Amino acid sequence: MTVFVFVASLCGAMALGMPIAFALVVCGVVLMTWMVQIGIYPAFDAQVIAQKMLNGADSFILLAIPFFILAGELMNAGGLSRRIIHFAQTLVGHWRGGLGYVTIIAAVILASLSGSAAADTAALAAILVPMMRGAGYNQRRSLGLVAAGGIIAPVIPPSIGFVVFGVAANVSIPQLFIAGLVPGILLGLSLILAWRYIAQREETGAILPRCSARERWQATKDGAFALAMPAFILGSIRLGWATPTEAAVVATVYALSIGMFVYGELKVKHLFGIFLSAAKLTAMIMFLVSAALISSWLITAANIPAEIGELLAPLADNQTLLLVVILAMVLVISTSLDFTPTVLILTPVLMPVVKQAGIEPVYFGVLFIIVNAIGLITPPVGVVLNVVSGVAKVPMTEVIKGVVPFHMAQTATMFLLVAWPPLVMAPFRFLSGRISFIAMIQQLFGS
Repeated sequence: MTVFVFVASLCGAMALGMPIAFALVVCGVVLMTWMVQIGIYPAFDAQVIAQKMLNGADSFILLAIPFFILAGELMNAGGLSRRIIHFAQTLVGHWRGGLGYVTIIAAVILASLSGSAAADTAALAAILVPMMRGAGYNQRRSLGLVAAGGIIAPVIPPSIGFVVFGVAANVSIPQLFIAGLVPGILLGLSLILAWRYIAQREETGAILPRCSARERWQATKDGAFALAMPAFILGSIRLGWATPTEAAVVATVYALSIGMFVYGELKVKHLFGIFLSAAKLTAMIMFLVSAALISSWLITAANIPAEIGELLAPLADNQTLLLVVILAMVLVISTSLDFTPTVLILTPVLMPVVKQAGIEPVYFGVLFIIVNAIGLITPPVGVVLNVVSGVAKVPMTEVIKGVVPFHMAQTATMFLLVAWPPLVMAPFRFLSGRISFIAMIQQLFGS
């Protein structure tokens, strides 16, 4: 009954059109009232709700979120994103369907800079959609590819999604960052395979002229500072020189310095708008984090994770089947909820079940973030679909129709990672310095 009260109050508040953050607060109030009625909690106390909200945002680790968001905004305004796209264009722009490959390569590189799906997608859509239109590419396929490329951002570090999950699940964020690197690249490879299949069977527009070695070298030099940023961020975390929060600050300062003093495209007059945009998005995410902590705390106090665990107990002996059921359930839920609230609501519910089944929390965290990222291109909510629709000024139905093959490719990749856990854990152990390269190969291929 407690589970029903939790779900009914949350869904009921959202059905009334209430913003998700406020719906979470209402859900917490209703859940506390119910717990008082059945004797689990002594008395309703509004001060406790306020204190839990305050505690939800009072975390040093969460400072990484506003700084990574700001770094993404500065990167787009300072010309870093445009130079990365131009660099990719000089490499593969002359292939059949070349601008599609440019989109995927640029998406992977941009993902390693900001960690925000919305910011990366907006940058890709603003630059590449007009280019693909002008080159005669199929509009639906172009829009769908840009959307699918944008959701790599929450998986490849530095990832805002990993920061939120790590705080909610009490899992090491640096370990999540390292573990997400290879799966994020695999998501990009799945898009390359899907696009190659489409490019061979459909008209993909004009083929761009091959760039000379001189042009490629010039593009590499021009984008060197932007291309060095991912190695700089990840290297500092991997070597223990900086925490994720400190790395986020360094990324912000780096993007600001390069945009203003090296490329010269970022002016002082642009800063107010950039900071305002980053502040708005940060406020939205942090309010969600604060509101979700109320429900998370009450969920634990009401012993809901144990009830969910009992429901899933028959699957506990088969980790693969359990993960398939959990991820399928999360994918369905993510069609109606945005990325951050889904992570915040479901993490405290699912983590006890996952630990009880003996599943490695870091491994589950990677899969959990991937399935929530895929939810960003799953209608009807599909935040990234809305971003592409808005930037490209096309109906959302066009984006939905175009994203289908890429959605299928990324979903298949996710379930491949479920069926083959060493694909995540073996590279993670190697990159963490726990095993040798030979041992990684042996774990991957079971020899």
